[in-house]
Amino acid sequence: MQNIQDFWNIVREVWHTGYMGIDFSSIITALLILAFALLIRGVFTRFVVNRVVKLAQRSKSQIDDQVILALKCPIRFIPVVLGIYFALEIPGFEQEGNIAIASGRIIRSLIVFNLFWALYCAIDPLTYFLGRLEELFSVEMVRFLVKIMKGIVAGLGAATVLELWGIQVGPIIAGLGIVGVAVALGAQDLFKNLISGFLILAEKRFKAGDWVKVDDIVEGTVEKIGFRSTMIRRFDKAPTIVPNATFADKAVTNFSEMTHRRIFWKIGVEYSTTVAQLQTITGEIKDYLIGNEDFVQPEDATMFVVTDSFNQSSIDIMIYCFTKTTVWGDWLDIKQDFAYAIKRIVENAGTGFAFPSLSVYPGEGAETPDPYEPPPDFKQGHTAQGSTPIGDEGR
Repeated sequence: MQNIQDFWNIVREVWHTGYMGIDFSSIITALLILAFALLIRGVFTRFVVNRVVKLAQRSKSQIDDQVILALKCPIRFIPVVLGIYFALEIPGFEQEGNIAIASGRIIRSLIVFNLFWALYCAIDPLTYFLGRLEELFSVEMVRFLVKIMKGIVAGLGAATVLELWGIQVGPIIAGLGIVGVAVALGAQDLFKNLISGFLILAEKRFKAGDWVKVDDIVEGTVEKIGFRSTMIRRFDKAPTIVPNATFADKAVTNFSEMTHRRIFWKIGVEYSTTVAQLQTITGEIKDYLIGNEDFVQPEDATMFVVTDSFNQSSIDIMIYCFTKTTVWGDWLDIKQDFAYAIKRIVENAGTGFAFPSLSVYPGEGAETPDPYEPPPDFKQGHTAQGSTPIGDEGR
């Protein structure tokens, strides 16, 4: 009987001693409070937050919908913070010492975390007000500003939490500054790429989806503009990563910014073509272009159809004009129809296209060499051996 009494005393002692001086009854009560807070969180989300979201969706404005959806997670975290607060306020956790100090810091840290979390989530919907900046800067530039704002909010939140736990942020920043100077000396190319990337976005040299050509580097479609490098996908579908500093040293042609697309041909006709035929060809080609909806008219862009030069084997007609479309596929179709029309015009004029040729004229008084006649014994020797005479194969 005495042994049972001793065992019970040990159990009571362990129960009241608990963990770190907190009895197990307080720990179990705290856990039950946390479980109840999680249950309240689900009910609060279902009946309050979701209803607020539905009410916001009924309004005509899209800003309130985005703000409510962005703040949904921080709002749902409020019951958890309250649960932790009430759990740490039960008897046992209020004792003096390190536990009480840590409890207060935990509650304050959670409140600060939730506030800065809400600010961080609210930045995305609030960028709706930055939409007008896209008229001055590019979309990528606005995204960059959003990232900077998020970084500032996250940094301030982390610094506030560290201050609550007695960690001085100033010396850390000063130490990072010294390290940053050392790193900067060895990372000049990195900073050069970052500055170049910022200038690309600020000046809107090109954007994602543009067809660009970087001299002696790559030609293709821009897929992603980063702050250190830009990814350009070549026409063979191979991606190319170009450091942004390259764009400061190389000429960049943005074909997507073309207002019109040019056709520049030189077609050669035979030298036997008469002046009247040349005039007919150039006149009918110009008539084809004038009034054609696919081509830019002379009052808006340069247009030439002229007899240009006398080449070695042809009389060249220069055609210089622009199409309204800049889409490559449509431009090829228009150019093909134009080529068909030119061929018909030249043929109907009674002449033809020239091709490289060479005429040889013997000079006056030149002696014609005698034809080569093989010796008689050469013919007889080969015929006697049963060889087929030259020119008799297959007979």
